[in-house]
Amino acid sequence: MPKEVSKGKIRKSSGSDLKITALNPACSSKVAERVPLAPRKFSSLEDKRIFLVDSGWGGPTGGYDVFEVMQDWFKQHIPSAKTTLVKKKGMWADDDPALWQRIKAEGDAAIYGISC
Repeated sequence: MPKEVSKGKIRKSSGSDLKITALNPACSSKVAERVPLAPRKFSSLEDKRIFLVDSGWGGPTGGYDVFEVMQDWFKQHIPSAKTTLVKKKGMWADDDPALWQRIKAEGDAAIYGISC
């Protein structure tokens, strides 16, 4: 009896031909709609508070290595800028309205990042 290959497995089939099922790994050629960057409200980060937002991707401390290097860079190059490292609640794509409100109320800018 002929066999059918499906998702990496071979099984018997009532058909007379060998059938192979494969997935197409090619990406869609459709380009996502571009959204303009937010308007800049200041020309310098001097005397500004910058929130460094860890998305949680890469584990509980995945982004902290990179953000700590960024904090050191700000201390050396723009010492009047204050950085605040925060962790967003939930998974990387989950909303965290309380954090966004805090950033709006207390911050001038935010850097949202992932690392591992």
